[in-house]
Amino acid sequence: MDFGFSYVGAIFLIMLFAPNLIWTKNKPSDYDEYVKNENRILSVLERVGQILVVCFSLIFTDFNVRFSWQIIILIMAFALMVLYEIYWIRYFKSEKRMRDMYSGFLGIPVAGATLPVLAFLLLGIYGKNIPLIIATLILGIGHIGIHLNHAKECR
Repeated sequence: MDFGFSYVGAIFLIMLFAPNLIWTKNKPSDYDEYVKNENRILSVLERVGQILVVCFSLIFTDFNVRFSWQIIILIMAFALMVLYEIYWIRYFKSEKRMRDMYSGFLGIPVAGATLPVLAFLLLGIYGKNIPLIIATLILGIGHIGIHLNHAKECR
């Protein structure tokens, strides 16, 4: 693990945050009702995971491009982030209902939560960076868990 700035981590975070900023003006009308029912443990795991993933993505150069066979893993992680962007485009073009937000995409359940978690997990694997892998698992438990519960409530 090498400390320093990761431009790849920064790109992934921009891809993560850009649609989320747009979403703040395009939330489903009844979103706040669902948030009230969130499991507190999952919420804490989500927040801790978010903070750690952001920090670790930026402070390790392990994620910057290295040409070896492992670049395939980085390409897969980037492809998942591109799918995440496409998921958001689909949501923004929808009626912006809760079921639109928590729908699956290409067979991936709760894609808005699952795709970036898988992408950052692969980024950690690519960089052989245990802190990012652990942080992503913590984030995944909280974030995907919350989204699965919201999706269940929508049904």
